[in-house]
Amino acid sequence: MLLNGIVVIECSQVLSAPYAGMILADLGAQVIKVEKPMSGDDARKMGPAFLDDASMLFQDVNRNKESVIVDLKTPEGYESILKLLGSADIFIHNFRPGDAEKLKLDGPTLTQKFPRLIYCEMGAFGHKGPKRMLPGYEPLMQAYSGLISMTGDPSSPPARIPASLVDEGTGMWTVIAALSALHSRNNSGKGCVINTSLLETAVSWAAPRIHEWKNEGRISERLGTGHSNLVPYQAFETADGLLMICAGNDRLFSKVAITLSHPEWLSDERFCTNQTRLKHRDSLVELMTAQLRTNSRSFWTEKLQMAGVPVSPVQSIEEISVDPHVKALDLIRRVPDHNFELTGLPISFNDERPKILKRAPKLGEHQHRLKPKS
Repeated sequence: MLLNGIVVIECSQVLSAPYAGMILADLGAQVIKVEKPMSGDDARKMGPAFLDDASMLFQDVNRNKESVIVDLKTPEGYESILKLLGSADIFIHNFRPGDAEKLKLDGPTLTQKFPRLIYCEMGAFGHKGPKRMLPGYEPLMQAYSGLISMTGDPSSPPARIPASLVDEGTGMWTVIAALSALHSRNNSGKGCVINTSLLETAVSWAAPRIHEWKNEGRISERLGTGHSNLVPYQAFETADGLLMICAGNDRLFSKVAITLSHPEWLSDERFCTNQTRLKHRDSLVELMTAQLRTNSRSFWTEKLQMAGVPVSPVQSIEEISVDPHVKALDLIRRVPDHNFELTGLPISFNDERPKILKRAPKLGEHQHRLKPKS
């Protein structure tokens, strides 16, 4: 276990901070999740009860952790959290703006008490700026950052990205920062305060379109499955389903044209380079679609793959869940002693993926952590 001996205290709700804690727990850290009395993490009720009266979402991002109940608003609760932090390496929280200061769990206070502590504050709009005190959720940040404006088909309203890229991305950035701080502490002996936020993550994901606008004056437009800088680079209709074709350069486009039995496209001044194809996107897409509709998705997948063109069927969640290649990667794994499966970390060390050792904890299952040692 790579992080064996590292202790993480996680005061968190729902997704971004629990996701960061999950990564650290999967990597071998001892992650103690601090939950509020009675109901615990709100994510326990976000969805139908799956196991131990908790939702599938909660099971997903809280595996490999321990759970203690602490009322942070009481003197006893404050002493309990300080006791936990006294032996901790990393503290992660996503309190509402201002709550850390009210609870005396803010960065300056805790790093003064515990100089070696790596303090990770995960916010919504960030730790400074006029909107720093506003709360936020994944869809709000997708909307505010411009991500929603660039997603979806141009003939339809903008669409939210269904995956929680902002929440989980913020968790990933937090882990990257915490591990960097751990390395720095090995030399300096001092921890630090780390700030990440949903908005900063969302803006970083929107960066290519932001750069196009700020530096080239290009207005962002919705392209469905298409790409703003490459053509053809999108999903196409076949006789029985959608097929993603990614011709990332002129060499690959030549293979597409020949495989689709239209070598004349290569001498057509509209299509001979990617830059000219960008100007004539609609015309090329129409021609390619007409040809691809003449046969099945599997037929074209095989033909294009044989030619060396990057191509993939647009699969459903049901299809990818039983995909033989995903199975060979051992990515979706059964939780020990339980009849359900979770997706593991997308990392392998010496060909070994970090293990999912145990289900998410019951609320307060590890309350003994707070009892005085005899």
